[in-house]
Amino acid sequence: MDWVINLEEKLGGDKISKAVDDWKKRAIYRVSTCAKDLNPRAYLPHAVSFGPFHCNEVELKLQMDVHKHRALHHFLEQSGKPLTGYVNELLAVLPDLMASYDSLDICWQQDEFLQLMLLDGCFMLEILRANDEIKIPNDVYGDYDGVADPIFSYHGKVYVMPYIKRDMLMLQNQLPMLLLRTLVEATIAKKDSVIYLNKIILSFVNPGYKIPSNQQQVDSLHVLDLYRKSLLGLGQSQTTTLIPETTRKSKFCFCIEQKESTADIVRSAMKLHESGVDFKASDSTSIMDISFRGGKLKLPAIIVDDTTESAFLNLVAFERVHVGAGNEVTSFVSFMDNIIDSAKDVSLLHSSGILNNHIGSDEAVANLFNGISKDVTPDPAGSLEKVHKELDDYCSKKCNEWRANLKHTYFKSPWASVSLFAAIFVILLTTAQTLYAILSYHHPLKS
Repeated sequence: MDWVINLEEKLGGDKISKAVDDWKKRAIYRVSTCAKDLNPRAYLPHAVSFGPFHCNEVELKLQMDVHKHRALHHFLEQSGKPLTGYVNELLAVLPDLMASYDSLDICWQQDEFLQLMLLDGCFMLEILRANDEIKIPNDVYGDYDGVADPIFSYHGKVYVMPYIKRDMLMLQNQLPMLLLRTLVEATIAKKDSVIYLNKIILSFVNPGYKIPSNQQQVDSLHVLDLYRKSLLGLGQSQTTTLIPETTRKSKFCFCIEQKESTADIVRSAMKLHESGVDFKASDSTSIMDISFRGGKLKLPAIIVDDTTESAFLNLVAFERVHVGAGNEVTSFVSFMDNIIDSAKDVSLLHSSGILNNHIGSDEAVANLFNGISKDVTPDPAGSLEKVHKELDDYCSKKCNEWRANLKHTYFKSPWASVSLFAAIFVILLTTAQTLYAILSYHHPLKS
């Protein structure tokens, strides 16, 4: 029985140990079929391919291969170093580059893979540099075709780079940060490579984010990982078990172990508002800066645009497959889905300065968050579980709801407040007159 011998060989200790070591190097994954079913287009590049997973797609090759070769030529001209110098640098890290990709086809030859890494890596760096240098119309970058260049010009920055940015935030379309560091370190001082890459990458994918001075050396696996860290304030995973032994009861409702098992009621933003919860934008840009205190729920202000859905779906997919990545984005997406049920919830969050809608109707934003949270499995012991519990406790107290009804009914406008105080004054005046009349009847004044 040959299959027994083959199975014993596969179960050999050395092979299993090697497989475990390889898993530890994985950073770039194929998205599972079940995840793709929700929105296949969110995981597929439309403008440019980076890496081996989509490099042979005909339309992408026709669109960008000529520009990739132009970028490599310009990169070498600017550096003043021969091609062989970069090839030798990449050869030294080639095994690690190949190990970064999960389920890499065995048909890939080292020379072919090396050429792909060189072309794609230089093209990405040229895009990032052009974006950093081109600010206004008529600005040009390097020795390309000036303002007439379709990619490396102000025109390209406005009309082409947004699509490249979207593609750069797809899990299947990543390049190892090791590749970009190796190319940069062959050009500038090694100690500056991480700082330099963090700056130009975040300037492109998250331009509103300012890197803290004490975290400029934070390293990442790839662009998507760095973008994720910027959403968290560039810190490492902050997931902690705030409430032990919690059990997830339903899709997005958590159950807290108490004396009696009582499922938390997940309320929408409007329901929370009716129960006395006020919404306020937090000062931090971190999506985990969500807190509830004194009747105020603070959430980070976020911009919802055409890239939001794709970016969140790919971030959730990354957290799902990469061990140790954390679950902060997944928890945030689930939390937002919990409080957004309809366009009214979006309108309330928009008026509170939390959601900036750049995609159209409030209903479209509601559908976006409801859609990206399908099949999401947040950590039931995650940091946002405490916020859920605090909200549930607060809304369960009838006095808070009564106070909210009073506030929303009589203090909604200055005229409503004036009317209320006038009514109270009339009631008090009438009561005083009645008491005076009663007292005068029982204790008439002596003449």
